[in-house]
Amino acid sequence: MKQLMLLPFLFFLGSLQAQSPELYTYAGVVLDAASRPVANARVRVLNSGSETTSNREGAFVLTGVTAGTVEIVFDADGYGTQVMQVQVRQSVNDGRLVFTDRTRQLEPVVVSAQKREELLRSVPVGISVIGAEKINQLRLWNSRDLTAVVPNLYSANPGDGRNVTSVRGITSTSYDPAVTTYIDGVAQFNLDTYIPQLFDVERIEVLRGPQGTLYGRNSMGGVINIISKQPTAGTNGFAEAGLGNYGQQRYTAALRTTLVKNHLFAGAAGLYEKMNGYFTNDFNGQRYDRQHSAAGSYWLKYLSGKRWKADLNVKHLAARNNGAFPLAGSLADATGNPFHLNQNALTQLVDNTFNGSLSVSYSIPGVNLVSQTAFQSNYRYYHSPIDGDFSPIDGITIINNYGKDFNRVKAFTQEFRASSANPQATLRWTGGVYLFTQRSPNKQATHFGEDAALVGSPDINYAVVNTNTFRNRGAAVFGQADYKFSSDWMLTAGIRVDRQHAAARTLGEYLPDGSPEPVFETRPDTSAQRNYSAVSPKLALTYTAMPSSLFFVSYARGFRTGGLTQLAADPAQPPLFGYKPEYSDNIEFGTRNTLFDKRVQLDVNLFYTIVSDVQVPTLVLPEAVTVTRNAGRLESRGVELALDALVIKGLTLNYNFGYTRARYTRLDISQSGSSVDLKGNRQVFTPDYTSMLALQYSLTLDQRSKLSFSIRGEWVAIGETRFDFANQIRQSPYQLFNARAGFSLAGIELMGWMRNLGDKKYISYAYEFGAVHLGDPQTFGVTLRSSF
Repeated sequence: MKQLMLLPFLFFLGSLQAQSPELYTYAGVVLDAASRPVANARVRVLNSGSETTSNREGAFVLTGVTAGTVEIVFDADGYGTQVMQVQVRQSVNDGRLVFTDRTRQLEPVVVSAQKREELLRSVPVGISVIGAEKINQLRLWNSRDLTAVVPNLYSANPGDGRNVTSVRGITSTSYDPAVTTYIDGVAQFNLDTYIPQLFDVERIEVLRGPQGTLYGRNSMGGVINIISKQPTAGTNGFAEAGLGNYGQQRYTAALRTTLVKNHLFAGAAGLYEKMNGYFTNDFNGQRYDRQHSAAGSYWLKYLSGKRWKADLNVKHLAARNNGAFPLAGSLADATGNPFHLNQNALTQLVDNTFNGSLSVSYSIPGVNLVSQTAFQSNYRYYHSPIDGDFSPIDGITIINNYGKDFNRVKAFTQEFRASSANPQATLRWTGGVYLFTQRSPNKQATHFGEDAALVGSPDINYAVVNTNTFRNRGAAVFGQADYKFSSDWMLTAGIRVDRQHAAARTLGEYLPDGSPEPVFETRPDTSAQRNYSAVSPKLALTYTAMPSSLFFVSYARGFRTGGLTQLAADPAQPPLFGYKPEYSDNIEFGTRNTLFDKRVQLDVNLFYTIVSDVQVPTLVLPEAVTVTRNAGRLESRGVELALDALVIKGLTLNYNFGYTRARYTRLDISQSGSSVDLKGNRQVFTPDYTSMLALQYSLTLDQRSKLSFSIRGEWVAIGETRFDFANQIRQSPYQLFNARAGFSLAGIELMGWMRNLGDKKYISYAYEFGAVHLGDPQTFGVTLRSSF
């Protein structure tokens, strides 16, 4: 393994000694469909550091363009995105980049799903892409809003803002997700360290199915790639303010500008949001889940003008929730008295997240080199004890405010990557090394109060204090190649080898009220460590019937990392119990078709997945500790359809449908101290189907002033969903309706919106022990946005 790790570094060193090629200039003008110049268009060469912005006359100059075949992408507000392939053999001064009429043709889509920029139409992966304009139209404010927008994707908030996501029946409720999220090329290490709020986003790519070869750990269900808008030449940005019912307020803004012409650029984006909450606490008659948060993202970009490019980014989130886990104790309570609860222990959840990354790329003849370094941290605690019995009695509370030495997760990741540069080469490849280290010290007490006897405690007025420290480190080497053995056929093969070392130390102590120190140990100081390895291969065959149709069949494997369980107060739960990695093997057939003179895009995917060594997480109460064991085998199969169409001028149609049949062929779990066979049961957090139909009509009222009107309607249907392994807690099929309408004038947009028009009451999340979290009620508001 150590020898394998040296190979990419040797490759880097050898590549740097290669002879530098001639660099050229590509200059010209950007025009609209009527041959009028387009100002402030962003122009760049894919997979390089060569980029610029057109001036008032539409003129642009790209420097440092390498010889050979390059793909130039150009985009501008109101004009969409276009891609043009050119041969560069000398400097060019008369290039013409022309926007097509976006009301007559769908735009090409550029993605980085395979860790290089390329056109979506050539990627043999089940993938959904949502661009910046559609993100605004869909009113996507949080990553969990992607439910049904992407076929077979379901995401929900368990009550504390950390989203649990399922794709094609692959999911988990533990801190190691089965669907991993990448933000600007950086893996969000676990549920603690990622920022779910969406603001100033360029596009979202959702890769469905295992992506273990290029993305590694925790991508067995898929990957959510979130790409932020980055600073470019010139000055641009936006400001947005929104108000809604339930005291909703949301303010976002961004500014991007040039510091040193052609070389240094900076950008900043910010978000502040608050709401009074949906739930009423009958204990005091006040709103329960009042919350607010502030987030920021800051960029510094350097372009050498030749081969070097560097991006420094810092993101942070400060969230405060005065009513975390607004749960009803049972399904009957949730449906009988919706959005009401009765809890006596009131507190504020403090959640601070910091993410920083540095990406450096260097281009040499035929090769692009990238280094991605990232640090993530999260400090999360309850300011005072939080209710653990979800009732007004003084029974159980949870305490974890023990200072900054505890409940503070830190993770460091490093990826070195090399890839071929020529998009038309017979052999295209990507390879690299990934390294990580993580430390997670956790201290939490389960306090039993004056009424503890009512919850079955043999004593009152005491706490069991659990201290757990987890350390993980790992490394991986990976590679993937595409070989075109004819103009129509392409073979893709890849493999990844991961190694992980997990270590943990744990201690349990008994602390009576009033005592300054614990009086005895409930668990002695214990430590353990485990090593894990995983191999993730991929094989795909792609046939391009014509430039507008692609067919592929693929096999891919993904895995979710193994680990060690936490310590629980219950002596029957063994401390530091090791569990193995979970694996998914997926066979998929897909087709991607552009029809009717680029007015219709139709994608269809069929999949069959086997998940072995299924990790079954069990939430142990009252400590709220998750114990994980390998206890099953799952089979998931289904179909997906995505349709985008320009029906008539101004009228667009989007339809996404997914069907999943995910059943356990083996599932043995522990209930009430005995083993229960649940073979044949359906997977949790997996709707039988997801469906979303959206229609939007836009009408230009005045061409000169650019005054326009748009109206949009959305129909969302979610199939029956189970929330516990016994399949006793269910949500029957339901439908939601959303609407949006308003005017735009010369960069200013005023929109009114409404979600869940019928005020449907439904379960969005439920726990194995029966507590239920309801989905959002009817919400409405208005948003004012100005772009410049």
